[in-house]
Order: sequence, then structure tokens, then C-alpha cells
Amino acid sequence: MQNAFITDRFDHSAEPDRPPMRWPNGARVALWVAPNIEHYEYLPRHVRVRDPWPRTPHPDMLGYGIRDWGNRVGIWRFMELFDRLRLRCTVSLSMSVLDMYPEIAEAMLGRRWELLSHGLYNTRYHWSLPEDEERAAIAECLEIHRRVAGSELQGWFSPAASNTLATPDLVAEAGLRYLCDLYHDDEPTRLKVRGGGTLWSLPYSMEINDTNAWRRGQEATAFAQKIRDEFDTLYAEGERRCKVMNIALHPFIMGQPHRIGALESAFEYILSHDGVWCATGSEIIDAFERMTCPST
Repeated sequence: MQNAFITDRFDHSAEPDRPPMRWPNGARVALWVAPNIEHYEYLPRHVRVRDPWPRTPHPDMLGYGIRDWGNRVGIWRFMELFDRLRLRCTVSLSMSVLDMYPEIAEAMLGRRWELLSHGLYNTRYHWSLPEDEERAAIAECLEIHRRVAGSELQGWFSPAASNTLATPDLVAEAGLRYLCDLYHDDEPTRLKVRGGGTLWSLPYSMEINDTNAWRRGQEATAFAQKIRDEFDTLYAEGERRCKVMNIALHPFIMGQPHRIGALESAFEYILSHDGVWCATGSEIIDAFERMTCPST
């Protein structure tokens, strides 16, 4: 497994060899928006492979405070924006948020946003976890969602993409339907998992991701143009075969007053086009499965 992970998990597929295909109602692009609503522990106890606060000795008040602002202020600006745009989001969620911030939980569930597990905290990484510990961590997240939301989780995105060789197997074993830890395609991919179950890779973007723009010192207007450029290419290519476009956002970054207007302009540009399907993660997987695996 260590030396052949890719071929053990999915077959190679060259994009030009794939047959023409469109999303429901002839859409070219399936757009899914992923606000990352996370909690970072102030004084993390579980430091394994990577220190979540490497900038200073703990506590890192600046790093923590910036992210805390996102859950106090930025998230509500996001919600107002997506309400205006009538966009239903798929949240990459630290599951501890459901208990720690009940007002955020109520607002997300009231909007029927899909919740995608991003682990318990964004300071507890899964790299190097023994299989039994990773299984227990996944189960804890499912239990919290079941208790608070009253439904079953559909998707998994490891905290900080900190997957192990066993992650796809454990995610499928837990009954989840899709995984966002892989960045290898513009459409869903069926993964090979232990026991022959069904698990899909849903495209999540590290390119159209405000974290990378923030770390590079990119202005909000430049990030918004990047979103438009990405969309233009996928929209043109989607004439032949449907594409997935993910926009990954963080309240503490694009929720800032000086950035939110640029973000809104990018969404308005995308939504001005016909043939754009605004969907949740599970809706995309449902549609793709019907189109490519009609017997399932």
C-alpha cells in the first residue's frame, strides 16, 4: 500500500478519454461552496506531528484571536451574503462547533446547510494515528452530528487534510459517502476501499481557497478574479463534460469587511451564467453516481 497508494485507491483516467456528460438540467458546472467553520484549541494538548501554533510559545493570542473573530463576527457576514445569493452551503465543520457555538449550529441547520465533518478540532491532526484511534475519532464526529442535527453525516474532510493510509477505508466503514482529502480531479472519483464498499472522492480546492490567498498576501480583488478565471475555464470545458467547482472559504479571512465585497462580486459573476448548478456535496455525489453507475 505504501508504494502504490494511488493505483490501490483509484484507476488512472485521462480527461480527454471520458465521454460527454452534463449535470442535471444540462448544467455545465456544479458549484459547491464550502465555508470552513472551525475551532482551534487555545492550548492544544494533542500535539503530534505538527504544532498547530508554531509561531510562538503557547498561547498564540494573535493566531487564536484572528480565528475566534471568524466565529464571532465573520460567519454572520457569510450567512448574510449567502442568504442574499440564495446559496445553500456545504460546511467543512469542526464538529466541536455544534456544542461550543449553539447559535452557529442553529443558524446552519435552519438554513439546511449540509455539514461535512472536518474532524473534532482543527488542532487535532490525524497524521500517524493508529487505526483504532482514527476510527474512534471518526465515530465521535458522527455521534455529535447525529445527536445535534438528528441525521447521518455524508462526507469527511480530515482536519488539515491529515489523512493516513487507512483513512478512506475507515471513512467508508463508518458509512460516509464521500471524502475530500484528495485533490486529483475536476469531477468525483470512485475510490477502492477495504471490503468493497462505495466511497467517492469529491473535488475540494486548494487553489480556489482563501487560506492560500491569505498566506500569500493576495488582495481580495485578486482572489475574486482568480475565482472568475477558474469558473470561465471550467464553464467552457463543461460544454463537453460536466465539471465541479469548489470555493473554499474561511470566515476569519473572506468575512473581513474589506474582503466581503470582492467575494460577493465573484459570486454574482458566476450566478449570472446559465448552466450553473448550485449543489451540496451529497447532491453532487448523488447525481454523478446516477450518471456513471446507473445500476446502483
